[in-house]
Amino acid sequence: MVLNRENAKESTGHGSPLPTLVHGGPGRAGGGEEMGGIRGVKHYLQRCAVQGSPTTLTEITGIYQPKAAYKEAEKHPFSYHWEDIKVGMSMKTHKRTVTDTDIINFSNLTWDNFYAHTDITSLDGSIFEKRTAHGYFILAAAAGLFVYPNKGPVAANYGLEDCRFVRPIYHNDTIYVRLTCKQKVDRDQRGKELPSGIVKWYAEIFDTDDELVAIATVLTMVQKKQTVFTEMTSEKLQECLDKLKEDSKPKWGIMSAQNMVEHLELAYRIASGEIQDFEIATPEKYIDKAQEVLYNYEPMAPGFDFPLHKKGEVEDLKHENLQVAKLKMLEAREQYLTFFKENPKAILKNVVFGNLEKFDWYLLERKHLNHHFKQFGLL
Repeated sequence: MVLNRENAKESTGHGSPLPTLVHGGPGRAGGGEEMGGIRGVKHYLQRCAVQGSPTTLTEITGIYQPKAAYKEAEKHPFSYHWEDIKVGMSMKTHKRTVTDTDIINFSNLTWDNFYAHTDITSLDGSIFEKRTAHGYFILAAAAGLFVYPNKGPVAANYGLEDCRFVRPIYHNDTIYVRLTCKQKVDRDQRGKELPSGIVKWYAEIFDTDDELVAIATVLTMVQKKQTVFTEMTSEKLQECLDKLKEDSKPKWGIMSAQNMVEHLELAYRIASGEIQDFEIATPEKYIDKAQEVLYNYEPMAPGFDFPLHKKGEVEDLKHENLQVAKLKMLEAREQYLTFFKENPKAILKNVVFGNLEKFDWYLLERKHLNHHFKQFGLL
């Protein structure tokens, strides 16, 4: 390590050495080598090489190797959730012919007026024979060929790796793409986004003679499959309520069946904007973290104290019986659905999660209903 005034403030210091650093530890133990890092386990490590066909190596490593066998996808690969995508899953696109107009328009759009694209009188002595398509136009055209236009599990384009232009494409040349899953990389859920993983796609661009034109690794963020919560349609909600009886007992907590239904009614009246005369209980610095909870696929924890209820006490019942409470709750839910149908951009506050948009309220409703219906064994 070379230390000077420029990096001294960022130095790890002698008490926390770099893993590969040779230095004199306490008492110069270990012959002056730090035994807590890589050097401490190096003598236990060994290297090995695996030799095999690209297909075999793909199966062993879990990373697609060029020229390995393709696994033809039954439907467009971008229509699968992260868990259902398999390394080697592949599709061949339809074809596109690159025209003079395409090249000129791309030059005008990007201001990339490199002579090979715009001045065919200057090609003598160059590697180009005719007006040549931009490499980045080829990538963009390839994306146009393989992208799935419908909304689905692919949440975003995450970037490019290992892009290479192997040979020029001239005007009136025709290309197609072979898109293959190269690798899957898991990632933690963060912020207000649904759980997802990264999929690396190996994009091979060919001409009509099946000669390789360009290759790139395209990264996409792909949503994970939601299998934890039951989607609460009106029919499913009614089915669960029909199972709930006056003497239904909770698996946790002190609520009675009617208490639970009246609690849900209150939640819907808040969600419809009817009740907003309360302060948000969660400190502002924790609101972002609280809202992240709505987007993950983890159930609500039992035993949470709702801030608008009396702590540790059963709320007084508002309605004469459970059947009336069910009807009032369904009325409040219909009011909530109607409000956001008429005001899709509205933002309403929740006592725990702060200001929420329509989609946030949908996630909260799904998670909340699943929580209480499981509490009473209805799911």
